[in-house]
Amino acid sequence: MIEYLTRGTELSTSGTTGRPKKIFQDPYKIKHSNFIARKVQNITKNSRILTVCSLKHAGGLLAQTLPAYEIGASVTIEPYNPYSWVSKIGCYTHSHLTPRMAEAIIRTKSFRKLDLTGITIMCGSDPVHEYEINCFLEQGATFIANWGMTEIGPVAINKTFQPGDVAENYIDQKYTSEYTILGDTFHCDYKIVNNELLVKGAICVYPEWFATGDLVHEEAGTLYYIGRKD
Repeated sequence: MIEYLTRGTELSTSGTTGRPKKIFQDPYKIKHSNFIARKVQNITKNSRILTVCSLKHAGGLLAQTLPAYEIGASVTIEPYNPYSWVSKIGCYTHSHLTPRMAEAIIRTKSFRKLDLTGITIMCGSDPVHEYEINCFLEQGATFIANWGMTEIGPVAINKTFQPGDVAENYIDQKYTSEYTILGDTFHCDYKIVNNELLVKGAICVYPEWFATGDLVHEEAGTLYYIGRKD
């Protein structure tokens, strides 16, 4: 993986901002993104990472894997299987999951027997619901609800929950709508224009304000995800 740090790499977008495309991440932006990811998740050279997300996407490569590799931490990469993950996670300190992966893990019979004390779970790539967050918190995990994009960087906006916390979505009483948590900690500049989230900063591929297509609501310093712009 050393070539990612020296030459940069192309990553595939998920397609939420249009047709899937390749985005080049240069070495400077990767290293800056790595620094943020380590700081947010307290990844050190003694950390042990279990990677089950595809390395073709920003979350799989840049959320934990490359940030840990860069400082010599232990990284295990294997195909995702919820039953395998449950049986092995006790040997690790960090793992990155998508919400669908998290849901499948929660449904396994062994999940409620897990002691996730001292383990950090970062979850993103799709809206993260309070149910997934609270299930992992109940098992003792530190849970980071994370928002990012290939065009921006995988760790851009997030909220960290500690064991004992309770996550709650935002309920819009006027429209009886429920908005999922996006985050309250920002690693890029942001502004909201007609409910659409725009971002820019050192981790962003583009130098100007980037229209994400994500619609958000801000309440007491926390952003909540409403949906996608038509």
